[in-house]
Amino acid sequence: MNLIDLPQLIKFAGALLFVLTLMGGLALLLKRFGHNHPVTLPNRRRLKIVESLPLDPRRRLLLLRRDDREHLVILGPSGETLIESGIESPQDAKNEQ
Repeated sequence: MNLIDLPQLIKFAGALLFVLTLMGGLALLLKRFGHNHPVTLPNRRRLKIVESLPLDPRRRLLLLRRDDREHLVILGPSGETLIESGIESPQDAKNEQ
């Protein structure tokens, strides 16, 4: 009981070799033209939810930190509303003293 006969196996091996050759050629071209930098993500996230407070079943108050600034936002069914922006983070205030 042959599942794959010899001509099909040769075609499969040839197609696999062709695709691998194309991939290798593309990698060499990218390396030659300066696209060999690996994509790395920073270890530190810039955005963080500092605190979350439910106001009622439909609205929530969020304190978000981005880099060294905090932003106060209300989330509700009609959308989001920015209450205050650019609040200095307490951690940064301690570092300056």
